[in-house]
Amino acid sequence: MIIRLLLAAAIAAPCVGCASVTRGTTENISISSTPAGATAELSGLDNPTACVTPCVVVAKRSADITVTVSKEGYEPQVIPLTKEIPGSGAAGFAGNLLVGGLVGMGVDAAKDHKPNPVIVTLQPIGPVSPRPAKPRAPKRPPTPQS
Repeated sequence: MIIRLLLAAAIAAPCVGCASVTRGTTENISISSTPAGATAELSGLDNPTACVTPCVVVAKRSADITVTVSKEGYEPQVIPLTKEIPGSGAAGFAGNLLVGGLVGMGVDAAKDHKPNPVIVTLQPIGPVSPRPAKPRAPKRPPTPQS
């Protein structure tokens, strides 16, 4: 009985520990902007990709991605994405390290890109001058009553 349990655990351990099996090697990157309708260009992918916000792009978890969001009349913004091990991927990452060693750890795509979603507020080009305040009428001294 114990041998069967150990055998079952030995067979199941590689599947449970592998983040690429449980989470896949790609992820969806959501991009939105205020105002909407901006162009988001993603560099660092096998094929450079562009979309109009709001949009979603499928990317490899291992890619080093930079998102540039631009729209006519607004300052462009560049957002470099970082790769982090999420809470749900930590078990897969640890299992991969134990089962596959350093090679398994390096090959597996256990990281997610951050920030995701990418949310950008574009700033208008040039200073936005506030409307001048209306001048107030001067105060009159109270008139004496007789």
